[in-house]
Amino acid sequence: MNGKRRRLLLAAIDPMLETGERVEVATIVNLSTVSVRRTAAFAAASALVSGGAMAVIPVPAPMYLAMTDRRIFVFRANPTFARPEEHLMTIPLAGLVRSEIKERVLNSSFVVSSQEDEQGLKIIFPLIARKERNAIAAVLPLGG
Repeated sequence: MNGKRRRLLLAAIDPMLETGERVEVATIVNLSTVSVRRTAAFAAASALVSGGAMAVIPVPAPMYLAMTDRRIFVFRANPTFARPEEHLMTIPLAGLVRSEIKERVLNSSFVVSSQEDEQGLKIIFPLIARKERNAIAAVLPLGG
């Protein structure tokens, strides 16, 4: 993440930080809760409706993710400008676990979930964010 994007993200997070809390990692990611089966079904349905002329596949919107020593903050990223657009969620780190890291050619990902909740949040890191991915993965224990 370049300096301007990082400064704007940190400025957006600063009023939300508790006393003594500091940002340890800031990066751009994609988030997804949609399964592969639903994505394939959506693509097939769009191809069918268009008479085979096109198939539409939903693509996750870019998000800013910042991790402190206590929480994870997620903001919607403005695709045109460098600023964070909207605060979407704050997730406490306590009780979170992650899946194994899945490496791909252009990106990597893992699923973050609570030990009490079945639904997970898939975090997709671009190739250039491997360092940030490793920092986040080091904090979250592997789930069973």
